[in-house]
Amino acid sequence: MHLVKIGLALGGIAAIAVASAAHAGIVLSQAVLDIGPSGAVAQDIDVSNDGKEIAYVVVEPSEIVSPGGVDEKRLPITDPGVGGLLVTPQRLILQPGEHKLIRIAAVVPRGAVDRIYRVTVKPVAGPVNAPVSALKLLVGYDVLVIYRPAAPVTRLVGDRAGNVLTLRNQGNSNVEVYEGKQCDPAPSVPCTKLPAKRLYAGQVWQQTLTSTAPVEYRVTMGSTSSQQRF
Repeated sequence: MHLVKIGLALGGIAAIAVASAAHAGIVLSQAVLDIGPSGAVAQDIDVSNDGKEIAYVVVEPSEIVSPGGVDEKRLPITDPGVGGLLVTPQRLILQPGEHKLIRIAAVVPRGAVDRIYRVTVKPVAGPVNAPVSALKLLVGYDVLVIYRPAAPVTRLVGDRAGNVLTLRNQGNSNVEVYEGKQCDPAPSVPCTKLPAKRLYAGQVWQQTLTSTAPVEYRVTMGSTSSQQRF
């Protein structure tokens, strides 16, 4: 989950943030919403306030164009009919300990490839009751929403050129590549853990390895998962 931290100096010019202040605030039930071909196009996220103050929350949906690419763009959705995603409500007031639901619904037909969205859920500053200068540290969340095509295809292709591994997502839907490891044939040498990544359709990922030994990754798309060797 992407976190959005906003520090707001209130009531004066000098302010100090206490680390423990970030531990209380709004909490979401999930960080990723995956709208697969067999799932409901409308799903809910539970947002709760585990702080001791009233939480004022705004919700801002955006479509991600060219996700994962150098030309990636984030386009705020003002018209759900055009953006393809309806998010309600977009403003909430949560009492301490209160829970509310945010409904996220895809409202256009599925495309040939994924449509990728981010929904920012963040608190905004309310009244500050402090006799001296204060700083409110507000922590928000950037929820990933995946609207998959009607017939998603997993096709992750790997090429090796010496110590360089190149992975290409030649399918029409994004995959998670994780639990990577490179194990030397010698039993006394421990396996090297490799980084994880989400690869969107058409995206290429290249990494330089420490040896020419085989590489294994777990590849997941939605609820399906497999082990691949490169």
